[in-house]
Amino acid sequence: MRARALPLLLSSALLITLSACSGGGASDGQGTLTLLHVSNDPTRELYAEINPTFASAWARDHGGQRVEIRMSHGGSGRQARAVIDGLDADVVSLALPFDVDAIAREGQHLLDPQWAARLPDHSSPFYSTIVFVVRRGNPRGIRDWNDLVRGETQVIAPSPKTSGGARYVYLGAYGYALRHGYDGRTGDEAGTEMVRALYQRVPVLDSGARGSSTTFARNGIGDVLLTWENEAHLLLAESPDAGLEIVIPSESILAEPPAAWIDRNVERHHTREVAEAYLRHLWSTEAQEIAARQHYRPRDADVAARYAQSFPTMTLFTVEEVFGGWERAHATHFAEGALFDRIYQPGQGGT
Repeated sequence: MRARALPLLLSSALLITLSACSGGGASDGQGTLTLLHVSNDPTRELYAEINPTFASAWARDHGGQRVEIRMSHGGSGRQARAVIDGLDADVVSLALPFDVDAIAREGQHLLDPQWAARLPDHSSPFYSTIVFVVRRGNPRGIRDWNDLVRGETQVIAPSPKTSGGARYVYLGAYGYALRHGYDGRTGDEAGTEMVRALYQRVPVLDSGARGSSTTFARNGIGDVLLTWENEAHLLLAESPDAGLEIVIPSESILAEPPAAWIDRNVERHHTREVAEAYLRHLWSTEAQEIAARQHYRPRDADVAARYAQSFPTMTLFTVEEVFGGWERAHATHFAEGALFDRIYQPGQGGT
């Protein structure tokens, strides 16, 4: 299996919250358009900065018409389930394609099953990976994935049952063991024993990446946090006195968080045009620059080149290359009764 060496860029942010109603996007009868954007945990700060740039661009090109974008954030799997169960989203941006596919599969014609082909880069405007955050001086000597399961190291990570980022964490550890072996084992046996040992060291599984950041930085629990790279940089910026450092492993998993407009809802709200324009704006130079500043890797080659020196080069392996795609990975590792359920025993963490 081939892996790719890729440079890194990430970021995090929130919203234009100019409306307090609980329904989905629509016109308010006075020409103002509202959109409900349902997203995963670490994007609060990212969209807080991007959303006003889209509102300005839309007003400029549409005679001053206002757009109000309301945000909902949470663990990616839970957010997908909320949309399926009736949360009236006009657009979603979630941690992994499987969660958007679930909306198309289970949402009673909410979303075109071919949603990923409607926008560039399989509808993923930025990409990312998983890195480590450690205490100052790195007292446990954590440099790579195998160091996470040595000594008395205590690991903080969210639950793969609710968090998309957590699934990348799990698959990153499993994929590393597949490629390098673990404890004298090779292949899937190595992967299984690696993740078993890893999750025995997790004292609490938060529902999303932001909760795990709080557990680690604010509550002072654990020796190492496994998280999105943008979340790691945000954590250091917001907690300058917490004594934290970022460790970049030798390789990690390529994370491509996708975005889509929700067909049935935008048709009902008459917001398809603005919803599509909003998502296409994410590929604009302006939005790509914001993403790069916030440590998301941009798709725009010129923007990536301008920020290349700020981000390390890593070898990234993909879910498709190592696990055969998200459907297979889910069935093997995350479905009810699958491998994660078999290896994770609550109450045995923190060894």
